[in-house]
Amino acid sequence: MTLPAVHNTGVLYRRILSQFPQDISLAFAYGSGVFKQHGTSQGQMEVGDPCPALLLYNMLDFVFAVDDPVTWHTLNLLQNRKHYSILKLLGPTKISSIQNEHGAAVYYNTLVPVDGRIIKYGVISTASLIDDLMHWKTLYVAGRLHKPVKMLAQSENGKLRAALVANLKSAVTASFLMLPESFTEEDLFLQIAGLSYAGDFRMVLGEDKSKVANIVKDNIQHFKILYSNILKDCPQAVYKPQQGKLEVDKSPEGQFTQLMALPRTLQQRITKLVDPAGKNRDVEEILLQVAQDPDCGAVVQQGISSIVKSSSITQSIKGIATAGMWKTVSYSSKKLMKMWKGWRRKPSVSQMS
Repeated sequence: MTLPAVHNTGVLYRRILSQFPQDISLAFAYGSGVFKQHGTSQGQMEVGDPCPALLLYNMLDFVFAVDDPVTWHTLNLLQNRKHYSILKLLGPTKISSIQNEHGAAVYYNTLVPVDGRIIKYGVISTASLIDDLMHWKTLYVAGRLHKPVKMLAQSENGKLRAALVANLKSAVTASFLMLPESFTEEDLFLQIAGLSYAGDFRMVLGEDKSKVANIVKDNIQHFKILYSNILKDCPQAVYKPQQGKLEVDKSPEGQFTQLMALPRTLQQRITKLVDPAGKNRDVEEILLQVAQDPDCGAVVQQGISSIVKSSSITQSIKGIATAGMWKTVSYSSKKLMKMWKGWRRKPSVSQMS
């Protein structure tokens, strides 16, 4: 199974991608500039639109995974030096070091004009991406890939392909543990979409509080494309796609199986929460204890929050340096404006729910 592209890649995205060094193992676009979100007034590009640049008003967000960050930044500094903050003076080796060793192992250039659009793009090494997908080390890029994205380029890297699918399966498993015995597809997709926002300090200041619901509400079909095969093949659940309903095994045995299938970092965080003194108890023993706890789902939620909290803070601090002060202030003010609009819109959204 491969991760499906949500749409055929539009000319706009191909034109933007052509402006960068082509040694990219994975490239995708995400966010409200790519997928319509409930309650927003921004236009969405449709196939055949003659002037997409006039129809899409949100900044477009991209992530590029590259096998060799030093070489990639070397070439990108030659092609797109103006994209970088003052850190460009440090050179590609230092930029790659900042990318890999701090925050969530992503280096972002933001508020960049490309082909008539304003974009933000993050660069991550293929190895760091696979690590995050498999183990949820930061849940930063892995969390973005829990939600529908527009795949623009993908290499034949078998390990990366397997990691992309494993990440989706982990999102389903973690969500099962936090949901009741019976629930709807929409309940599941809301839970999955919220995983990477749990514990994110930006949800307190800087993001629209209805963000998760807005992501899911107008994109149910995209979530189905992403998860239907996984749900059909999942031995822990009964999936009824015609009714849009699921039933999951909530027995201690079922929950233990799910806990044992969680990514390694999340298992470690759960272990630390349950056994903070570090009595050298076996991880399997602690997870067996959690599986029998009525608050099992809450413990999983806390574990996820602890991962997201640390990576969101450190990556945002790094973002001030990589973006530069002027762009940071400009970008933050736009986020606060979106939060304010979301707050004003909230009563009408809740009436529609």
